[in-house]
Amino acid sequence: MLIGERIKRLRLQRGLTQSELADRCELSKGFISLVERDLTSPSITTLQDILLSLGSDLSRFFASAGDEKIVFGDEDMSVKEDSEGIRGYIRWLVPDAQKNEMEPILVELGPGGATALDDPHEGEEIGYVLAGTLTIELGERHIKARKDESFCFKPSAPHRIVNSGRTPCKFIWVSSPPSF
Repeated sequence: MLIGERIKRLRLQRGLTQSELADRCELSKGFISLVERDLTSPSITTLQDILLSLGSDLSRFFASAGDEKIVFGDEDMSVKEDSEGIRGYIRWLVPDAQKNEMEPILVELGPGGATALDDPHEGEEIGYVLAGTLTIELGERHIKARKDESFCFKPSAPHRIVNSGRTPCKFIWVSSPPSF
């Protein structure tokens, strides 16, 4: 197994330069270059630091690609019910998605329910309304989306989603980068 090649692939997937990875791990760019070319091997501790900086760990790194779980069932998902005034639930559809470039959740808001107010951040937020009507509050703007409609916005202002209707609304919401 060529460890360096796999580290390089992970680094490139994360959009990092060798210098950026080296800074995150408090290593030199030259050392990262040698590791990626399999000209030197890092200690276990150094490898753990590198993998942590790349959003991975030893077990995931050494698991074969065939072992990567692709389909998730109810037992894999976590649910947060009736918290923060949502009057419903949030279901994380992909476990540990915060390590990915995007994070999908399924949200149900009861009448009068709302997601927590989120601060502006980089990236995009995309959703699809499965039932009901919701209002996206993006700064001073209030935009309605109904069943079978989708939405996409850059979260450049404080934002949240509110159910101002009389029936529950249910939607899939994807944030990139992960922020849920």
